[in-house]
Amino acid sequence: MTTRTPYAGFAALIEALTFIIGFALYTTVLMPAGYLDSSTPVQQKAAFMVDNQGLLYIWNLIIYILFGFALVVLSLGLHDRLKASTPMLSQVATTFGLIWSGLILATGMTANIGMGMVAELHLANPDRAGQIWQVTKLVESSLGGGNEIAGGVWVLLISLAAQRARLFHPGLNLAGMVFGASGLLTVVPPLQPVAGPIFGLGLIAWFIGCGISLLRHREQAHWASA
Repeated sequence: MTTRTPYAGFAALIEALTFIIGFALYTTVLMPAGYLDSSTPVQQKAAFMVDNQGLLYIWNLIIYILFGFALVVLSLGLHDRLKASTPMLSQVATTFGLIWSGLILATGMTANIGMGMVAELHLANPDRAGQIWQVTKLVESSLGGGNEIAGGVWVLLISLAAQRARLFHPGLNLAGMVFGASGLLTVVPPLQPVAGPIFGLGLIAWFIGCGISLLRHREQAHWASA
């Protein structure tokens, strides 16, 4: 077994867990509060951020910082497994994986620094705090959420490489191609409301499948071609 493979397997499961926590908090706390609803006044959103600063700080650490670090481990671990069979494709895919990790880490740092600024301004100037909230969310969305170009390309290329190298089950590779393509479709505004959830929810299953496969199979084990 390659040195990074077991770590990559655990990293993939951590990735899935961060997605699950993110969706759980979104549906149970943020959505009911209208925190990400465009019709909610920004002053109200800023007030919600201040009132729930601790929770949101931990959420950002999990879905952005922890996700970004785990993605580096997973990207390099997959590169170890794929580079012999698909050297160029694996290298390009790994590059996009590291780019995605950097964008996600930058998103998390921006989110937490912006949240601190909003909290400082809120009591003295609620309107200004609302403006800072808007700017912070704009930067966050631009880096790691408004579209999924880097993530979509990485998942798509890794799935293509894994299929060629017979690293994972063909069904898992096909699912990765579909989910990766859905990430790319988030750049089309009318498709974003559908493509985004498909990408996010689909990656939960994909990460779990990758993690289990990496932990279960030794270096020389390959799936039989379909």
